[in-house]
Amino acid sequence: MLTLFLLTVALLLVPQIPQCPAASHSCRDAIVMGSIGEPKRLIPMLASDSASGTISGFIFNGLLKYDKDTNLVGDLAKSWEVSKDGLTITFHLRKGVKWQDGTPFTSADVMFTLKKLKDPKVATPYSGDYLMVTSAEAPDNYTFIVHYDKPFAPALSSWTMGIIPKHLLEGKDLNTTEFNRHPVGTGPYRLKSWVTGQKLVLEANPNYFEGEPGICSIIYRIIPDPTTMFLELQSGGIDTMGLTPFQYARQTNSPKIKKEFRKFRHPSFGYTYLGYNLKLPLFKSRKVRQALTMAIDREAIVRIVLLGLGQLSTGPFPPSSWARDPSIPPFPYNPQKAREYLAEAGWKDRNGDGILEKNGKPFVFTIITNQGNNQREAAAEIIQENLRRVGIKVKIRVLEWQAMLHAIMERNFQAIILGWSLGFEPDPYDIWHSSKTRPGEFNFVGYKNPEADKIMEEARRIFDQKKRAMLYHRLQRIIWEDEPYTFLYVPDSLSVLHRRFKNVHMEKAGIWYNFIHWRVDPKDVKYRMVP
Repeated sequence: MLTLFLLTVALLLVPQIPQCPAASHSCRDAIVMGSIGEPKRLIPMLASDSASGTISGFIFNGLLKYDKDTNLVGDLAKSWEVSKDGLTITFHLRKGVKWQDGTPFTSADVMFTLKKLKDPKVATPYSGDYLMVTSAEAPDNYTFIVHYDKPFAPALSSWTMGIIPKHLLEGKDLNTTEFNRHPVGTGPYRLKSWVTGQKLVLEANPNYFEGEPGICSIIYRIIPDPTTMFLELQSGGIDTMGLTPFQYARQTNSPKIKKEFRKFRHPSFGYTYLGYNLKLPLFKSRKVRQALTMAIDREAIVRIVLLGLGQLSTGPFPPSSWARDPSIPPFPYNPQKAREYLAEAGWKDRNGDGILEKNGKPFVFTIITNQGNNQREAAAEIIQENLRRVGIKVKIRVLEWQAMLHAIMERNFQAIILGWSLGFEPDPYDIWHSSKTRPGEFNFVGYKNPEADKIMEEARRIFDQKKRAMLYHRLQRIIWEDEPYTFLYVPDSLSVLHRRFKNVHMEKAGIWYNFIHWRVDPKDVKYRMVP
């Protein structure tokens, strides 16, 4: 699943004592975490931003999930079979699973979820995977069968989507229902409270089908300022947070922090980019977009903003993905060539004021990015100075997260610095296919290339990874040449976690894959539970 990502977590200045779920004795302690952004909608198929996706992931389950090695394993489905021709998947669902209101989970819920994913009235950015389903059937309460008219390589990974309850949502408008703020899932945690602009509190589900989680409560706090988060970490009010490069490299080496916390670093499965609204005449020319990229010193951004804790991005696939073509180089930093490209496209400084013009209009545009992400703000400032040197005036607007999501939804932006956090399945259809430009969908820059569309459609029908990779290499080359984004960098994922949490392991999937099995020894409990 794709999400707009934020570099993550913050919490309470004065810890509150969470209450364990009623009649629960196996879980203990709480983890205090949070975000610079607040969730928007918690129905999984509508959870398109990082905060929403994180909370939704604690509350809902898919039929399948990824294990520590990023292999697909059963979740709500205990097993499955794929037909020899690849056109039919039969899922065998777990028996005895209940929704958090006590209602049994059945195949009717899966069928209902599929229908909503295919419903054009539902503003989900994930519909592309499910429109490939030609028919489905639920012959009994614990069997669900889907049919495709053509082989569909991402089919299994698409069923990691969270399943929603038919009995609570049938007849409701998913886009506006209060269920988005009062969800009921099958997952390991249930939402206890949500104070807008402040925090969400989740409590362990004592009836979870995999067993009650070891950590009793999650307190997810919304604090837009990463500096405030770090002050709370230092004062003991935060258990975990995402670190900025400066915090990771320079501010977490004190004896106190080393004693009380563990630091983690691994390449993120995503990238940060400067995206252009291709509906605007200013960015229609591919040569202009290439010039913009060549005018930006991205190596300086990695060196100065990330302190070297990351690498240049070369396209829509991160370096760790098998779909990436390693032979494609980053666009070079070449301001002189950028000026030549701009001149060829008709942009010249005709009045001597230092700003390029064309048809009497100056080359001026605004970059928006989200509040609370200092790396993106700093990158915007470097970009602003770089482009000034080639005759382009850039303004910067830093928006609160929800305001920026609204700007994206309404296509009310010129350029945007944002990031993609990608799923382990590399299918790029939802971000790059020309059909995915409706409100709420991910191709909000309006990219359109018939050859790219054809490649994405063909790649989805090929199961052989080597053959798919060849197609994705060609797709990467096309997008690299079209430059609808300036691909800026792939940041390392940097985080810190209190040492009292045990059974935490860094794996290919990160550290959170087994969160329900984390525990705290009785002697180390920080937040005492109320019986």
